[in-house]
Amino acid sequence: MSTSYSPPAITSRLPKVGTTIFTVMSALAQQHNAVNLGQGFPDFDCDPRLLDAVNAAMRRGLNQYPPMAGVLPLREAIAQKLARLYGHAYDPVNEITITAGATQAILTAILAIVHPGDEVIVLDPSYDSYEPNIELAGGRAVHVPLTPRTFRPDFDRIAAAIGPRTRAIVINTPHNPSATVWSADDMQRLAELLRPTNILVIADEVYEHMVFDGAQHESVSRSPELAARSFVVSSFGKTYHVTGWKVGYVAAPAPLMAEFRKVHQFNVFTVNTPVQHGLADYMADPTPYEQLPGFYQRKRDLFRDGLASTRLKLLSTTGSYFQSVDYSEVSDLSEEAFCRWLTSEVGVAAIPLSAFYPGGFEQKLARFCFAKKDETLKLALERLNDRFAS
Repeated sequence: MSTSYSPPAITSRLPKVGTTIFTVMSALAQQHNAVNLGQGFPDFDCDPRLLDAVNAAMRRGLNQYPPMAGVLPLREAIAQKLARLYGHAYDPVNEITITAGATQAILTAILAIVHPGDEVIVLDPSYDSYEPNIELAGGRAVHVPLTPRTFRPDFDRIAAAIGPRTRAIVINTPHNPSATVWSADDMQRLAELLRPTNILVIADEVYEHMVFDGAQHESVSRSPELAARSFVVSSFGKTYHVTGWKVGYVAAPAPLMAEFRKVHQFNVFTVNTPVQHGLADYMADPTPYEQLPGFYQRKRDLFRDGLASTRLKLLSTTGSYFQSVDYSEVSDLSEEAFCRWLTSEVGVAAIPLSAFYPGGFEQKLARFCFAKKDETLKLALERLNDRFAS
């Protein structure tokens, strides 16, 4: 006689979370053999010199546990880069930690500082991990919309959202999904707004090297006042076209970093050793990240020029590797329905911007990723022009 057993019932920590739209659209793209301009990853290889550097580290026997905070040569290279680009001197020993990607870095920062009942301001549209991270910490996300269509920060609305329980604000520049960047004036406004408070900043700057048309990335590290209250997050995966390696870093003042590391040591402890040494060696030459703005600006321009004669209206793209379009002249479908139709019927996958808002917010906008080979972009443009030519 056999007896079947069911697992005990549990109460979900994240009852509202399901499969992300990125997974859904990528699976749909594969099913329909569509050009996948939805999920944000390159389809081209990284610099072979980076692979050689990692391989050399492996063969030198650098394959055991590194220090919990990361190998010192890599932290020193990051500190030198941050000082060179933004003028802020971070101590590589006590103020920089290597993470298993930026997503882990953001989760760890939130778990380190957010207590049950705390509030964290999130500016929408926003990356989909922010709110679940806050909920896992027992906090509450307070959603403040960026200005529709322009996606500029509305500091009056941010000010109105600040209350006695506000523990932190999450900012993202260059911004995913809107491809906008914060200005020096924006950073100054933020500093003035937070000056009389104890509010901390989690600055998601993973697209820091993708700012176009001669502009510069306004890191919170440029502002001593903001740097003193900020966790600054970046991603080697985004910078060096190796998103699958899942390696990033956080820079923060020593007292904040001490709390960060208390959590970090128990959720990942540390990060892949030979990759860290390979990255440290590769960073000795700043040319790869110095060339990144021009590299992606050319791809942006190729994609925008290819869409110029269609009925898809182009929104401004000043940073990141995304391009949003207004499709209101070609369809009345909701954003998710349009992106599903676009994938299955036109053969090009995109992501609805409504997926970046809590509960959705319909603007007839879809986001494409142009971090692709030129031939990939040209194939997508051919299909889009065939369907939407004006």
